Amino acid sequence: MIAVITQIVRRLTAPPIDNPELLKAQYLALARQLPLMYIILLVNTWALAATHMSTAPWWLTIGVPCVLTVVSLRRALMWRRLYGLTPETAQIIHILTRTNRLAPIIAAAFAGWSLSLYPYGDSYAQAHVAFFMAITVIVCIFCMMHLRPAALIVTAVVNTAFVIFFASTRNPTFIATAVNIVLVSGALLVVLQNHYRDFTSLVNMQSRTAKLSNENLRLANEDSLTGLPNRRQFFSSLDMALQRAQREGLRLAVGILDLDGFKPVNDLYGHSVGDRLLIQVGQRLAELADAHTHVARLGGDEFALIFTDGRDDDALHVVGQAICARLQVPFQLVDVPILIGASLGIATWPDMASSATEVYEFADYALYQSKRHNAGSMCLFSPRQHEQLHRDAMTEQALRKADLDEEFHVLFQPILDCVTGRTVAFEALARWTSPELGAVSPARFIPVAEHIGLITHLTLPLLRKALQAAAAWPGDVRLAFNLSAHDCASPGSVQAIVDVIASSDFDAARLDLEITETAIMQDIVQVQNAIGSFRRLGCGISLDDFGTGYSSLSQLHALALTKLKIDRSFVTDIHQKPASYKIVKSLIALSQDMALGCVVEGVETAAEMAALRSLGCTWVQGYLFSVPIPFSQTLTWLERDLA
Repeated sequence: MIAVITQIVRRLTAPPIDNPELLKAQYLALARQLPLMYIILLVNTWALAATHMSTAPWWLTIGVPCVLTVVSLRRALMWRRLYGLTPETAQIIHILTRTNRLAPIIAAAFAGWSLSLYPYGDSYAQAHVAFFMAITVIVCIFCMMHLRPAALIVTAVVNTAFVIFFASTRNPTFIATAVNIVLVSGALLVVLQNHYRDFTSLVNMQSRTAKLSNENLRLANEDSLTGLPNRRQFFSSLDMALQRAQREGLRLAVGILDLDGFKPVNDLYGHSVGDRLLIQVGQRLAELADAHTHVARLGGDEFALIFTDGRDDDALHVVGQAICARLQVPFQLVDVPILIGASLGIATWPDMASSATEVYEFADYALYQSKRHNAGSMCLFSPRQHEQLHRDAMTEQALRKADLDEEFHVLFQPILDCVTGRTVAFEALARWTSPELGAVSPARFIPVAEHIGLITHLTLPLLRKALQAAAAWPGDVRLAFNLSAHDCASPGSVQAIVDVIASSDFDAARLDLEITETAIMQDIVQVQNAIGSFRRLGCGISLDDFGTGYSSLSQLHALALTKLKIDRSFVTDIHQKPASYKIVKSLIALSQDMALGCVVEGVETAAEMAALRSLGCTWVQGYLFSVPIPFSQTLTWLERDLA
């Protein structure tokens, strides 16, 4: 029996432990209201004691009120101290449970004390006792309405004592008062029940709204594919990390990572495999990260890292190379392992950058330099690159303001037959003389034009000038013209080039358009379409800088190529470098097996030329024969061939 009663009491006094938000709301409401309840109780208590001091014993009018005052003040001060604090859920449960269990004890103490004063005094004093109990139950109901069990228990204790006691007096006035109090308490309990239901519903609705808001915030800051923080969260984290670094005087580094060879994987195996590859890349990056490294996906195949522990350049080189090496390990997503690479650019604050925007832009520039000069590795933004970035910014501004027809022109470098020594073609090379910067090297302005997307605006006027000049050459001399990756990136740009060729007086069958491996790797399907359009005009297609990119033999077979151009990096000192000798030998043999023409560029010494002749090289170009020359000198050059 005792166990059953104990279980019932526990159930009645237990707060809603399965609803943490409701617990917190109840706690906050009680922390505001219960101190007021205790103050009102004490004021009423001493008012009742004062009306009975002349008739009741001192221990009833002084002793007991003092004890009740001490207990009430302690409880009031405890709740006042808790106001504004937000304890853990377990502590809130303990506080509310204790309040529920103390409620009947405190209510019984006040009710019992007030009823003990009834025998003393006249009818007015007895009416004051009834008023005290009535007002007490009303105050308790209102102040404890957010903790329903406590309010119900207090109401039950006080009303039961009130009704039983005053009904026993057989005084019609007191009996009527008791009935009125019961009716008023019942009405108040109905109001309490409705208010508590609305209060609970409001708290639950706010909780659901908060959860939905938090979920939306999470989704807004999380990459849906990899689960990593997205671009928005990355920049938010960067701002916070920079503020912390400023406060603590730490060095901060930002890394921007881009996958090498991801596009061909997407094209060859489909987007589902590409997505799975990105997920695994994200997992590998997360595994390499520690408490001081934040990883995010910026979009596409680009990821970002924030290093917040102030590591030095050597440590950044170590972690950067480790990241690149980890992503070069094959991914097993299909029947054959998938091989990709990753280029990484890192910039530091405050030694190189002064703001979050700068450190990100400098890291992006370092990434660009890494992909351009040493793909598959990391590049740390340096003072030299800072100077170069400044020069590039000046170049960019001058490019944007340049009169393309007036400031740009073409020079021509001969391509010779190794056996006969006769000129078989000229390669058109862009040159720029800026009114602000003077003569600007192609090595300086072409990368900038590609980076900012202006290269396609340069191609058309330069191609038009080259075709116009080449129309004056003999019919057996060809023209080679370089196209950038951007020129082949869209049907619109390809069609513009086709229109320029078709409208010229130059025979398209004598034109070789040179395309780099970079263009092929970016979008092989679009490049195939572009090559198809050029081949239908009769143009030849050369693969420029062959051997320096990532194209595979299967991709070469998929393209309607007519020539390969072997990069100058393999030719320099070829007679002294066995590895370069073997590479060039293999590339020449490959071109012969594929029935493709082969041009070796960058020949600068007689020793290099002798080595190339021994390998069976057919066509060559380089400073050994001629620097790039203006159109007028090409005519003189060709007359020399005829002599």
